[in-house]
Amino acid sequence: MIKQAYNPFLPLDAYIPDGEPHIFGDRVYLYGSHDREGGETFCMEDYTVYSAPVDDLSEWRCEGVIYRAEQDPDYAERKYMYAPDVVQGNDGKYYLYYCMSGRFGIGGYFGPISVAVCDTPAGEYQYLGFVRYPDGSPMKKYVCFDPCAFNDNGTIRIYYGTQYMNESNDVLAADPAKLKEVMERYNKTAEEILATPDNVNGPAMVVLEDDMLTVKGEPVHIIPYEADFGGHEFFEASSMRKVGDKYYFVYSSQQNHELCYAVSDRPDGGFIFGGTIVSNGDIGINGITNENKLNMTGTTHGSIIEINGQWYVFYHRLTHKSDYSRQACAEKIFIAPDGSIAQVEMTSCGLSPQPLKAQGTYPAVIACNITNGKMPHGSNSIFTESFPNVNNDGDERFIAEISDGTLIRFKYFSGSDFSDIGVSYKGSGEGILTVNGIEIAIRPAENWTDATCPFTPENDEKFAVTLNYSGTGIISIKSLIFGSR
Repeated sequence: MIKQAYNPFLPLDAYIPDGEPHIFGDRVYLYGSHDREGGETFCMEDYTVYSAPVDDLSEWRCEGVIYRAEQDPDYAERKYMYAPDVVQGNDGKYYLYYCMSGRFGIGGYFGPISVAVCDTPAGEYQYLGFVRYPDGSPMKKYVCFDPCAFNDNGTIRIYYGTQYMNESNDVLAADPAKLKEVMERYNKTAEEILATPDNVNGPAMVVLEDDMLTVKGEPVHIIPYEADFGGHEFFEASSMRKVGDKYYFVYSSQQNHELCYAVSDRPDGGFIFGGTIVSNGDIGINGITNENKLNMTGTTHGSIIEINGQWYVFYHRLTHKSDYSRQACAEKIFIAPDGSIAQVEMTSCGLSPQPLKAQGTYPAVIACNITNGKMPHGSNSIFTESFPNVNNDGDERFIAEISDGTLIRFKYFSGSDFSDIGVSYKGSGEGILTVNGIEIAIRPAENWTDATCPFTPENDEKFAVTLNYSGTGIISIKSLIFGSR
């Protein structure tokens, strides 16, 4: 590789969550929502695409804005575009599927699914219309949310949906308060909700005609809303991939921090729960639980893709103490001969084929674990309490609000051609920063200050770097430094 790839793998000022990676030609394109750095709500920016050569996943380039929210006729009422996907139609053109929403997600479940079209993967898309029935009326069965587009050997399928409640229609009919809650959330009448025989909740699939707008028949649920997946039931973020002759449905579970998968022999049902692929709090790795998660957790969305014989999972992490500034990350995954995918840990090296070189200076914000032992779960708000987080001040990006008991970890590095290791920090803190067991004194500093110590890794082929701060006050860390010999 010409240069190294680390997480987050896009430029540090890029916030592209909900990523759907696709290979068109000799490049992989990442289609996703577009958050604002330090944003006030979800998806504040227009759709912007990044791409990389399939043979060099360190060389991501910005293709620019491909579609603007104001191009949608619904822009006057709902100004934010949520998680999109792109598929190449049988006519060779590229079709963008998305849903509009208001601030804080209000109206995001109201539908319909909008469609734009372009002659190239990352050109200027033009509004085409919305997914509709043959009579021209909008298709709004179930809940139109988070559409995924999939060309299944010439058959165009759209997967979508959400699952807010697991109650049956009978329960809702007998509980006016719950029914009203569902009506308000989905903007559906009681008659619409109760007349849907298999419930409005759950993941759905519909087949499109070659015009990429008109549905062929009625949508169907691919997983019953009452399916028991052991606490990992579907919540949102539908994504479909085909591995061999099996269909892999990737989704965000009701845990709301993990991407899971289910497998079937067919595209329209029969899906069996497979497991968790990745958690943005590393919950489920090495005994980590929700109580001692290794990051702030929150919304996740992504998918899997094979690039040059290696499978990856694309997902996103949270920054700025909210769900409103999310960044794209990726990890290598491995599909076993039996078709299973073992959960992978979050790393700093991500798309890089090897551990990062233990040389020079790295941005501290590539840390894969940041925790004070009591990290919150994201909600539709910005937290005001103090806890360690990725943040920025203009063009400077750093880990902020590091206090006593904070752990920061980088995985993984290799090499031994360095004499010492350290950080660039500033803040009111006074205490000890322990780097893999070696202590560095921290003193109050108004400006960025380097603090280092001699260091030799036990295994120079692959090692993690763990920072532990104990002391008073608050510090920020901008860089991790490997001093040259």
